[in-house]
Amino acid sequence: MTGGIAAAVATSALVVGSEFGGFHVGGLHPKVVAWCAAVVIVIAGIVAVQNLATALSEFVMARSAPAAGSAVRLLGTGIGYLIVVFATFAVLGVSIAKLLLGVGLASVVIGIAAQQSLGNIFAALVLLFAHPFTVGDYIRVRSSMIGVIDVWVLEIGLTYVTVRTDDGILRIPNSAMLAAGIGQLTKPTED
Repeated sequence: MTGGIAAAVATSALVVGSEFGGFHVGGLHPKVVAWCAAVVIVIAGIVAVQNLATALSEFVMARSAPAAGSAVRLLGTGIGYLIVVFATFAVLGVSIAKLLLGVGLASVVIGIAAQQSLGNIFAALVLLFAHPFTVGDYIRVRSSMIGVIDVWVLEIGLTYVTVRTDDGILRIPNSAMLAAGIGQLTKPTED
């Protein structure tokens, strides 16, 4: 409820700031309106993003794995903050085209530098939504990287899947788990 109200306030501030404020219009009054609208957009936008991302995360956790909820919250928060930044810059008269060009170039550089980490994060999202296994499952993993092992799944994180083997705890990168052949096993009986 609070998130929806904050989103409505931020949207109203965006409309008011765009219509009545401006830095290209002479006089002080339009500039004051633009700055006030920008402050309202930032404050209400942050409240809206946090509340809406939390609500979406709780919805996903109720229908899926808890780790999926945290991934959705992280993704929703990031996208929401980008929208708040773009809306604020639009009211203040900052060129969005130049900003997008800069963000695009920075994204390419960061993407190349963090290719393996980003691959693991996207693999985590696929694993969380495809459900080839869940926390607590006993599975067999066939991979060129780790061979054939039988493991208990302890945790599915954004970069690694934590499993328990007969030899101890093992953290396998999500991209390796996504590329591996995985089969469900029956739980072993205690002798």
